[in-house]
Amino acid sequence: MNARGVLLESFAVAVKAADPLHIAPQHLPKPPKGRTLVVGAGKAAAAMAQAVENNWPSDAQLDGLVVTRYGHRLPTHKIKVVEAGHPLPDNHGEQASHAILAMVRALTADDLLLCLFSGGGSSLLALPVDGISLQELREVTRQLLRCGASIQEINTVRKHLSAIQGGRLAAACKAPALALIVSDVTGDAATHIASGPCAPDPTTFADALAVLDRYDLDAPPAIQQMLCAGRDGIVHETPKPGSAIFAQVENRIIASAHVSLVAAAHYFQHLGITPLILGDTVTGEAREIAKSYAAFAREIHCHPNGLKAPVVLLSGGETTVTIKGNGRGGRNTEFLLSLLIELDGLEEVFALACDTDGLDGSENNAGALITPDSLARAEKLGLNAAAFLGNNDAYTFFQQLNDLVITGATYTNVNDYRAILIL
Repeated sequence: MNARGVLLESFAVAVKAADPLHIAPQHLPKPPKGRTLVVGAGKAAAAMAQAVENNWPSDAQLDGLVVTRYGHRLPTHKIKVVEAGHPLPDNHGEQASHAILAMVRALTADDLLLCLFSGGGSSLLALPVDGISLQELREVTRQLLRCGASIQEINTVRKHLSAIQGGRLAAACKAPALALIVSDVTGDAATHIASGPCAPDPTTFADALAVLDRYDLDAPPAIQQMLCAGRDGIVHETPKPGSAIFAQVENRIIASAHVSLVAAAHYFQHLGITPLILGDTVTGEAREIAKSYAAFAREIHCHPNGLKAPVVLLSGGETTVTIKGNGRGGRNTEFLLSLLIELDGLEEVFALACDTDGLDGSENNAGALITPDSLARAEKLGLNAAAFLGNNDAYTFFQQLNDLVITGATYTNVNDYRAILIL
């Protein structure tokens, strides 16, 4: 069996199961009496917009604007696609968000707001509240991304600094709204995907301040002041669950990590490999999660009285990395490097960890692969795996081994995909 080829093909299957071009059309509503405005943000936004255009009645009014990450544009005719900064927001995202909010405010009760949200939307839909500059928003975002905070914690802060997220887009709309969402967060809560522009926000200004305190962040003074003003009731809270604002709003998850894991499981079953889905909501430090998975793989390999090889361990979710070094890499390569060290050359164990959007962190790779001889090959090249892990430099390590997985943009995002194959 070509284990590397099987793992790569399983990743392709998982990504295809979350392809908006195939999924979105079955969720499209009927056109309204008036016009349909399409707005959106995320790494899948352009693909979703293209799917809407390709399947919308030709005689129905349709226009709009979506913002996606640089390099994720797809051709559209009626819905404008703008590329902007991710994971740190930039001026293009801010300008696009201003335009989106103005368009939404102009809708009437006879119109329809069709929103297309996916992972990455939080930074792409960047519209700071009055009193906060884009530079200040960038700085607190940078700190949050480096400290090991979960995406839910990060978005709790961002929602309370945004004029458009945390349900505020829905609050600005007089028309019925449907949000089609490709989920990249554990638990698939709409409030945390693209920071929930059309979703009720159960978190508070006090929760946002608690995140900054928990990770001892040095946020810009204007941000501290804004969050304190909200906590003290001087600034209005985000719209909450039960608010009348959401009476005509539906948030619908159309793709998720679980669906992709099930598709991959079916692929492995077809090959005679027993799949075991360990969960689609795995969180925690990538290098620590890897230690647990290595112990599980070792148990199956060395004591085959329970599960018998061939077995594949599948999981999704979003691990985190607390950055202490100055290397390159994302959470998937960090997971794999830690796994490789823990397995210590264990025979007949292969693994792949990739981000379904095709980009692991801020690098150009989706993730990487490890094989039973990866550690030996590294040692021949003079690469000390533990030193690379200590420097958060997993990208460089796997680049030297020629084991990076590079797919380019996939135009979707249901977070991480991990497969550990035990033969």
